[in-house]
Amino acid sequence: MVTALLSLPLCALAQPVASPTPPPAAGQAGTEPPPLTLEQILARLPPPPPLPPMVSGAAPPAIVTGVLSIPDVMRIAVAAQEVDKVLGARRQKLTDDEQKEQQSLHDLDQQLANDRPKLSAEQVRVRERELQDRLNDSRRRFATRDRIIQDAGQFCLVQIQREMTAVVQLVAAERNMNFIVRREQVVLSTGDVDITAQVLDILNKVLPSVIIPPDGVAVLDLKPVAGSKPADAGQPKH
Repeated sequence: MVTALLSLPLCALAQPVASPTPPPAAGQAGTEPPPLTLEQILARLPPPPPLPPMVSGAAPPAIVTGVLSIPDVMRIAVAAQEVDKVLGARRQKLTDDEQKEQQSLHDLDQQLANDRPKLSAEQVRVRERELQDRLNDSRRRFATRDRIIQDAGQFCLVQIQREMTAVVQLVAAERNMNFIVRREQVVLSTGDVDITAQVLDILNKVLPSVIIPPDGVAVLDLKPVAGSKPADAGQPKH
């Protein structure tokens, strides 16, 4: 009941509340009591606690705005380009393998159609079951491979975004900026407030590459290695 009340919109407090359902007539034993109404609940609440007094504080500093194009950073950063190249190749390999498997399944289905007149009913059922099992197994395998590639992309993206956030904070502090907005949301700005190029330059120096999980290895199967470097931490251990 508390959860339901908390989910009510504020405007519900201003709406007229329906009158409580009249009690059941005599003789109607076992009738469930009607649910509480908001009016009944409000009538039984204690007074609201007083709010603390507020003391006027110092005015916030003047806004010094910077502009950043996150899409440009994620497209041009050398680490992002490496991730796109590696994972793009894996996606293409997955697509090629799926097409080969579809063709194999089509050929098996066609062969079964050709052999059907020569087979007994039991033999047909066995072949159909084998074909269906292979189809189901293929779907599972390719779905798993696709999920592993997607998770690897997210794993790499988080690494880049984490470092980019740190670099943005560094650049903003160096230029006394306290308010950074996306360039895509700005109608007009001048070049001296755009920090995209500076962020990219520093990001490429401090993060030239990221850890990319080996092909076919799920992110959750990676073992965190304290102090590992991006250049070697993603390599399989022997």
